[in-house]
Amino acid sequence: MASHGARGRSGGRPTLEEVAARAGVGRGTVSRVINGSPRVSDATRAAVEAAVAELGYVPNTAARALAANRTDAIALVVPEPETRFFAEPYFSDMLKGVGAELSETEMQLLLIFAGSDRRRQRLAQYLAAHRVDGVLLVSVHADDPLPDLLAQLEIPAVISGPRSAGETLASVDSDNYGGARSAVEHLLARGRGRIAHITGRLDVYGAQRRVDGYRDALRDAGHDADELLIESGDFTEEGGRRAMAELLRRRPELDAVFAGSDVTAAGARQALREAGRRIPEDVALVGYDDSAIARHLDPPLTSVRQPIEEMGRAMIDLLLAEIADRRPAASRGLERQHVVLATELVERSSS
Repeated sequence: MASHGARGRSGGRPTLEEVAARAGVGRGTVSRVINGSPRVSDATRAAVEAAVAELGYVPNTAARALAANRTDAIALVVPEPETRFFAEPYFSDMLKGVGAELSETEMQLLLIFAGSDRRRQRLAQYLAAHRVDGVLLVSVHADDPLPDLLAQLEIPAVISGPRSAGETLASVDSDNYGGARSAVEHLLARGRGRIAHITGRLDVYGAQRRVDGYRDALRDAGHDADELLIESGDFTEEGGRRAMAELLRRRPELDAVFAGSDVTAAGARQALREAGRRIPEDVALVGYDDSAIARHLDPPLTSVRQPIEEMGRAMIDLLLAEIADRRPAASRGLERQHVVLATELVERSSS
């Protein structure tokens, strides 16, 4: 009867028992209908759905999650200081993609920083209590213990960029090798022959693959890679400035630079200008990420676009699939999905 509205017999929120009484079925049958179980006849399902509609019953999602051993929450874990997270567009773009894809579900997202030993220990305790259904790991270094902890706890996890070629967690990455090759091939086509590379952090597998792409592009074009034209960076602006100054000291005749990120390229640009080098007349400059920084530099920066938002979306898709597959890790084996998305060189006036 419509007079019941959205209130049960007690005058409060309708209960599962009241829905069962209205439909003339047991409490368990109502639960099966609400949870989409196929083990219910069409007639019974129709009766329960009618009772739900008449009473205005709203399922208690927290109780359902508890009963299913679920929290309806996932954690985005960043093993970096907050300062780096908020300074680099990579992280905000990743978060945007993750949030957009997750908005299509009822899952909640927790953002957790784990850039120190103390924070990692606290995170380990939090995860050991199984307070989330799954974890997204972003910007993981080769020696980070978190991925192995997740494997031990059998918590579904997806990593942005594998730690090595033998990564055992599901992962999503862009084609770092191909992206680096396209940057160097572009500079070679522009007539540049003394091309330097400022790397990212070399304990990050993606940065290693960019170095491989840089070297192979030079080799295939008949150039021997000059190790004095390679300088380690750390994806930061200050790291790019320092690396560029060192490269100019060692190889003042260099005529092009491929930087490991747009932020790094911004630092390199500063050092080049301080040294009186014009961009691109004296030194061509290419970055990586195709972030907003690339468009706003003067001159605008040629950059390798990696589809960061799409990577975030793909990470969520893989993680939800892992969460849905609740089989023990031993029965799943070690194979995981590894998604690699294409990159694209975006040409601007810096090169």
